[in-house]
Amino acid sequence: MDARDSGVAAVKAAARFAAVVALVLAGVLVSQAGLRVPAGIVRGWCRWTVRASGVRVRISGAAPSTGGLLLVANHVSWLDIPLLGAVRPARMLAKSDIRRWPVAGALVARGGVLFIERDRIRALPETVARIAEALRGGAAVVAFPEGSTWCGRAQGPFRRAVFQAALDAGVPVQPVRVRYRFAEGGASTTPAYVGDDSLLASVWRVVSARGVLAEAEVRPVIGPGGHPDRRALAAAAQTAVTDMDAVVPHLWGEHGSSWPDRGLAAGDHPRPTAGAQLRPPATGDRPRSAIPASLV
Repeated sequence: MDARDSGVAAVKAAARFAAVVALVLAGVLVSQAGLRVPAGIVRGWCRWTVRASGVRVRISGAAPSTGGLLLVANHVSWLDIPLLGAVRPARMLAKSDIRRWPVAGALVARGGVLFIERDRIRALPETVARIAEALRGGAAVVAFPEGSTWCGRAQGPFRRAVFQAALDAGVPVQPVRVRYRFAEGGASTTPAYVGDDSLLASVWRVVSARGVLAEAEVRPVIGPGGHPDRRALAAAAQTAVTDMDAVVPHLWGEHGSSWPDRGLAAGDHPRPTAGAQLRPPATGDRPRSAIPASLV
């Protein structure tokens, strides 16, 4: 690529970046104004937020349009959030740290986000109760039960706690498989938000890329009452969204089946650093979503 082509590419990336920011700010302003926006417009806004970054969108299948619903998906990128919103507008789960951010924290809180106390296990029952209340009220809630973003070529096990809220509320679970790939078919890790990435760097990498496709495959809904407990429900949801060969169970060693129910949303575990080594956790450690550099 010569200097002229590089300049044109930089201009296009800057325009995409500006478009993403403009769409996000527009959504925030509408939210703060308390306006009731039809679900179809919200889905279109979410889709165009992804499209504005230069990433094409493909959604297969559909989620129920009304009634309480827990949407769960594997987690790769910040793009997952608007991508899931294009499936069905929903309340998001977020770590409580965000609520303390200057300005942005207050805006997010007023937008209906449900917060979790990731470092307080004793607060978990209260969090589950709040999610169940929202579900009983007819809201859709989006959760990423892996508890952290992964590179897209490997995935982590689903944590179980959020599924208790669906059981308590008696609402269905909607699994969604998220994938990013190039137009020619190969998997793309460009949108992955892992390691020491800053959000700004990740956004710029996405808007600078070419030919990336975001896919949301809406899997068959799992009805209420179909599974006896949250362990079985979480296993069924994970089976629906991922090739189990992509999961890295040995990261958790012998503790994997009995690890505390953590990880209701993104950010519950440290994001992996490039070249991190796989290891089973020692007793008392928190599991790490470590990904070898070859996978990133």
